[in-house]
Amino acid sequence: MRPIEDTYRHKGLRKKLVDTVRSKGITDEKVLQAIESIPRHFFLDSAFDEVAYEDRAFPIGEGQTISQPYTVAYQTQLLEIKPFEKVLEIGTGSTYQATVLAMMGAQVYTIERQRKLFDGNKNFAYLKKFPSIKFFYGDGYEGLPTFAPFDKVIITAAAPQVPEKLIQQLKPGGMMVIPLGAGEVQQMRRITKLENGVLKEEVFDNFSFVPMKEGKKG
Repeated sequence: MRPIEDTYRHKGLRKKLVDTVRSKGITDEKVLQAIESIPRHFFLDSAFDEVAYEDRAFPIGEGQTISQPYTVAYQTQLLEIKPFEKVLEIGTGSTYQATVLAMMGAQVYTIERQRKLFDGNKNFAYLKKFPSIKFFYGDGYEGLPTFAPFDKVIITAAAPQVPEKLIQQLKPGGMMVIPLGAGEVQQMRRITKLENGVLKEEVFDNFSFVPMKEGKKG
């Protein structure tokens, strides 16, 4: 069962979580504000209530995790989100990252390849607060050509290489944030598609994500 009550204790724990994330180098106040506003314990089974605001990942089923809040904040900060931007997210998972983006004013298009996770999110009442999130069941490597181009693309799984189709769906001037690498550890990259189509790549810290897989899983 998902919790539905957000108590003063939960709000206090969120303040502490924001302090932790800030102490690790996150400076974007809008990102921190979103993390403080969103009840992370809603995204987990009630069994996790005591630990939901620890800065770590937790399993959500189907071999997937809800990302560590610091990781969510890190990727979001690199995206430099502005209100009303169209953002393509690859790997909906728990929907926590998508709600952070939506809380910051983005129009979020998010793809999940695991049918059980996709279906489970349909019954998640809290998401009704975020009509700006559009959910899709599909293959992240294919993106959403029908809805392209996007201002930003965020990939929340380890990609062995930069998916070419997602670059094509990025606007000139747009950015992609992607954990790149096939091994246990990936390098966070930010790829900017310049107005002339040339790609500018920046390398950031190392992280560890679940692998990005092709196809859909029913």
